[in-house]
Amino acid sequence: MGTGTEHVDAGVEGRTVRLTIPAKPEYITLSRLALTGLSRVRPLPDETLADLKLALTEATSNSVRHAYGDDGGGRVEITFELREDRLIVEVSDDGAGFEPAVGDANGTGEEELSEGGLGIAIIRSIADELEIGSGPKGGSRLRFTKLL
Repeated sequence: MGTGTEHVDAGVEGRTVRLTIPAKPEYITLSRLALTGLSRVRPLPDETLADLKLALTEATSNSVRHAYGDDGGGRVEITFELREDRLIVEVSDDGAGFEPAVGDANGTGEEELSEGGLGIAIIRSIADELEIGSGPKGGSRLRFTKLL
């Protein structure tokens, strides 16, 4: 049974926290706990923190549900970049990846990442910026930014 790992980099412009979890639903809570911990470094309004937790849960759930099929044998990488004026969250995996849906004019692959694209629509409504693409080793990468 795998466990999450956490790495913190303190820099002049902010902090970066990297968390690696097994691609299993029961580990999604760890990503939310890491985000809560970051809110102690840079206090966030309760409503903003709740919105960010929802967006993070949707992004992480997509990787857990779709990246590795039924075996759940892979990992999900979550990076939090806390800067003075923004929080950048990236969720990536090395799983099957996705192709943008044929009818998806903006090429985001929204329909492939979540049932009916609802998860991505939720993230888009919360985030100030959203990028969806391939992960560093294939798979998928979802990156969103929230201005603070």
